[in-house]
Amino acid sequence: MQNKSGKNKSVKVTIVGAGPGDPTLITMRGLKVLQQADVVLYDYLVNPTVLDHAELSGDGPREVELVCLGRHGTGRMLSQEEINGRMIEAAQAGKRVVRLKGGDPAIFGRTSEEIAALEAAGICYEIVPGVTAAAAASCVAGIPITHRECASAVAFVTGKQCRSADGDSLDMASLARFPGTLVFYMGVTTAPAWSAELIEHGKPAETPVAIVKRCTLAGQKIIKTTLGELPEVLAPGELRPPAVVIVGEVVRAQADAKFLTSQHLFGRTVLVTRPRHQSAEMALTLAEWGAATRLQPAIDITPPKDTSAVDAAIAKLAKFDWLVFSSANGVYFFLERLLHTGHDLRHLGTCRLAAIGPATAAKLQEYHLHADCLPAEYRAEALAEKLGTDTAGKRFLLLRASRGREVLAETLTASGAIVEQVVVYESSDVSASDPEIAEALADGQIDWITVTSSAIARSLVQMFGASLQHAKLAAISPLTAEVLTDAGYTPAAVAKEYTTAGLIEAIFNEERGVRSEE
Repeated sequence: MQNKSGKNKSVKVTIVGAGPGDPTLITMRGLKVLQQADVVLYDYLVNPTVLDHAELSGDGPREVELVCLGRHGTGRMLSQEEINGRMIEAAQAGKRVVRLKGGDPAIFGRTSEEIAALEAAGICYEIVPGVTAAAAASCVAGIPITHRECASAVAFVTGKQCRSADGDSLDMASLARFPGTLVFYMGVTTAPAWSAELIEHGKPAETPVAIVKRCTLAGQKIIKTTLGELPEVLAPGELRPPAVVIVGEVVRAQADAKFLTSQHLFGRTVLVTRPRHQSAEMALTLAEWGAATRLQPAIDITPPKDTSAVDAAIAKLAKFDWLVFSSANGVYFFLERLLHTGHDLRHLGTCRLAAIGPATAAKLQEYHLHADCLPAEYRAEALAEKLGTDTAGKRFLLLRASRGREVLAETLTASGAIVEQVVVYESSDVSASDPEIAEALADGQIDWITVTSSAIARSLVQMFGASLQHAKLAAISPLTAEVLTDAGYTPAAVAKEYTTAGLIEAIFNEERGVRSEE
């Protein structure tokens, strides 16, 4: 939906529904505008994994300003007027603005106030729908909010208006007579009031009720009760938002919807520690397995501050027999620099290409290049052995990170090869963790931590220390596992195939063993 009367068509605010929680439930249009945004103003209930799409452009990070509009209980919430002002200010500065909301923007999202402010300022806008919590809760809980025999209508109700500050309230008498299903949003804290009023106005106390907490997420919980018992179930402190409450006879028609709870990693929270711009794919795969994911990059990956050495290597590529890539990052940063300097892939000439593993080879394939050498075991020693003994006098260019093992260069040199190395990307530790992640880890709210490189292992030890004992560690390879073990944190799972898919499978296998014992 777009407005037609905006005076300045060169700027735009896009109001996007992020969906009910599961990061895969945002629309394709929503993802597209996020990936083009300069500024994202987001509600605190939006899944952090969704925000990662705003920071991605192809394979590398992009500059985008992410602004959380406040969190209940942890600081001041921005007022609606302040939110409107931030949107308008950024749009008038020529920035592409995304206002990211949980669920659907048109349902209890105060979107009409934002639209009014944008139209008053003459700013063109677009609204991208999202999956609202009631529809999502109905699907994942197996409760049809409409039913041909008992509910031909459904009403979405905001619990916040049941007791407003100025004394106004919803027409509870009409709601009590409503011939269908009632779904209460933001009604947890006010449940004692609105449930009592519904009963007072004739709604039977035995009316079935379902509370769906954190719908579509790994922590989803479904509680069934009755309208009369609801105040006790939702007594202060018993259940924290977010949750939706479904009231009506449809609750009795609940299907045996186990597709979510039967997923391999349902109920587990996994911390993804890869660089932020590379974490989305892994987080989404874990979500498809049923896990909740949190993101805490342990290292940053950036282009080298000085590209002169890379440019010099590109200028003399014809002198090399082999180009050796030890990571997918090396492929990306080297080939992007080659293209940036005005060359195309023909400049690689007769160079043969070696890749340390399938992820690196797959990155070469994205540039329509085939790896001539790929070892069976994805480590430097195996790559050196695979390159063979016929290396004497051959010239090798190793395209590498700013830090890492020297074993490949040393082994090739010892075999008589002429080896040059060039740093094509910088790898640095993230100095401090997100305070919320640190608190969740210390409180035992994180079940697994993924460790996908030795550098990440060392950074995590430095970042979290003894708190790592509060979660299980999963290492991508024996080498990474050894770094963790030497630091005093033996991993619970080690991938047999040294890929992210292998790492996730190792977590699953460990969980399968644990659950078979439960």
